[in-house]
Amino acid sequence: MLNRADDSTHPLAQRFRDFVGGKDFPCVGAKSALNRGRMRFVVARDFTSAWDDLRILPSLHALARDYGEDPTLFQSLVVLFEQGAPQDEAAFEQGMWERLQSLSDKDDWLGQAPDARVAHDPDDPHFALSFGGEAFFVVGLHPKASRPARRFALPSLVFNLHDQFERLRDEGRYHPLRTTILKRDEELAGSVNPMLAQHGTISAARQYSGRAVGNDWQCPFSGRSTERNDDWFTKFLRDRAPLSPSTRGSD
Repeated sequence: MLNRADDSTHPLAQRFRDFVGGKDFPCVGAKSALNRGRMRFVVARDFTSAWDDLRILPSLHALARDYGEDPTLFQSLVVLFEQGAPQDEAAFEQGMWERLQSLSDKDDWLGQAPDARVAHDPDDPHFALSFGGEAFFVVGLHPKASRPARRFALPSLVFNLHDQFERLRDEGRYHPLRTTILKRDEELAGSVNPMLAQHGTISAARQYSGRAVGNDWQCPFSGRSTERNDDWFTKFLRDRAPLSPSTRGSD
């Protein structure tokens, strides 16, 4: 069995907590997860590598499982990458989708069925990623982001449970929360985020990286496979084998 990682005491995790806890950080949902101690962390080696996928994926599965048993609001998993910072927003977007495709392929290989409540075509207005049978929305952050709220010192991926947004809508809390975040983000950046749209009107995949894209943008994600594919796993083991655990460093 693959065990989930817990890097909550890592110095980089504290650095991210300080970032979210800052007075001007606009996302009050993230602040709620932080203040309630429901922000989990994995510190991974390299944004450009699949090396730590089998540390990240069990942590996603654990979050999905724990949420299913106790669906408490404002929970998230933050993955921080020590190396591989992109040169620009386009490079981050490409790298982000490579990481998400790699994790999704491994989720398939491990026999995890995608969440049937959401769409798996990135062009569908109801698209979401799935890990451990639970739908997720991803927020990418990196040092070259044009939006200040997405500008963190390291490439980072924040996985948020999609069902939390649905519950907030059902409880009538989503729109007031969204309005507050948009107002705070405009005060921080000096402009409204052009990529934000009402749920169900356009695919949220356009929002993941934080880069402003046009109507002709094509998501570099193939969706979920319906057939088991061992090719990635064979390659992963071959690429990983030369490195020993002692070379992992502080992560």
